Amino acid sequence: MYPFRKTTRLLLAATFLTAMPQLAVAASPATQTSSKVFNAHSFVLDNGLKVIVVPNDRVPAVTQMVWYKVGAAYEPKGKSGIAHFLEHLMFKGSKVIGEDDLPAGEFSKKIKRLGGRDNAFTSQDYTAYFQSAPSDALETIMRMEAGRMNGMLLPKDEVTSERKVIVEERKQRTDNNPEARFFEQIRANLYLNHPYGTPVIGWKHEMEELSHKDAVDFYKKWYAPNNAFLIVSGDVTPADVFSKAIKIYGAIPKADLPKLAYTQSPPMDASPRLIMRDEQVKEPGVYKVYRTPSAVQDKDAALALDVLSEIMGGGSSARIYQSLVVEQKLASNAGFSYSGTVRSDADLYLYATPLPGVAPERIEEALNAEIQKLLKSGVSEAELQDAKTRMQDSAIYARDSLAGPAMIIGRALASGLSLDDVEYWPRDISKVSREDILKAAQDHLDEDKAATPPIVGFLLPKEGN
Repeated sequence: MYPFRKTTRLLLAATFLTAMPQLAVAASPATQTSSKVFNAHSFVLDNGLKVIVVPNDRVPAVTQMVWYKVGAAYEPKGKSGIAHFLEHLMFKGSKVIGEDDLPAGEFSKKIKRLGGRDNAFTSQDYTAYFQSAPSDALETIMRMEAGRMNGMLLPKDEVTSERKVIVEERKQRTDNNPEARFFEQIRANLYLNHPYGTPVIGWKHEMEELSHKDAVDFYKKWYAPNNAFLIVSGDVTPADVFSKAIKIYGAIPKADLPKLAYTQSPPMDASPRLIMRDEQVKEPGVYKVYRTPSAVQDKDAALALDVLSEIMGGGSSARIYQSLVVEQKLASNAGFSYSGTVRSDADLYLYATPLPGVAPERIEEALNAEIQKLLKSGVSEAELQDAKTRMQDSAIYARDSLAGPAMIIGRALASGLSLDDVEYWPRDISKVSREDILKAAQDHLDEDKAATPPIVGFLLPKEGN
């Protein structure tokens, strides 16, 4: 449900961390599952902004993250990509609380002059902006980020040039990547009549028409303190952060936010099979994707599926890899993945890369056999305990990075979970039983019982290649 290890890997790969000091703490196994993971402190300002502080004084550095509870799933029809586009445009000029305005491009330059790094990202459910810097720069970066919350300055001529940037980004990351394009098609079919079926970056033909007005309207509609929360992690004290937050962010007025409910998918009576051939594909891929509950929708099922994902797909010793790669020698790679930290429905997928000469249909049969084995016999006690230990340890190791706690807590809260859901995750994992896992598997992976049939996908080279 809270992929501590996955999140930490993403953070370590992010460019803003490359120049920041990393903690090197000797972590011990997670034996105390009843204790909190991060010991975070929280406070709510009068304008509705929630402030979370995770003190860690091992290095003189701090990470600030502001999360807005709005992402691509909130976009108006025909305006796909506007949430991500606005994320880019937030760097094109903004006010600074108590200081001079920053013109386009100066926000990140000022962060660098402070000795830090910054960036931002957009998902279906949220948009986040973050900086890592020396701890004595905290008040400055808070003034800068608060200025963007209430004072975006967007020259119209910046819109045209930045629109070209996001269209080029789509070209590089999606249009030139057959696997990325294939997954767009899979999600469009899996999330029928649901906003998750639209890519976060947007459909190209709609991105090309996004305007200055579209960006300003989206900003005014959703960017407000009562639709956001602030997380500060590092060499700080809660009292100091709360004091600064009241002074800097507390002056921003709350907004009247529109109510929004995600559209619901109709019953899916067909079992989709997608086949895509592309000359850029060098190694074929076989995928089986299920639509499952998220942690917000069904916490018990999500916890069970989380543990199941570790057992089935948690590395080269996991079931799927051992069966298809090591024992049967059908694939060069294989896995199983689930993450329930989303606001609406989640997805779970199995995948494998066939070895040369192995038909994709043979891989599909092997994946189906693993599912049937799971549905019939469940998992062993040894598999369960090993998975729990690895997962609980990963929660402890997540403390070791400067920005890890802010990322993990932020993603959970932005998806509708609580701070306690994060803090007591090891305890909740410890309670998952073999029976819980079997029930979750039978409820959501048994094609005769599941509410939505899985999608099977074959990504193949062009015939003759």
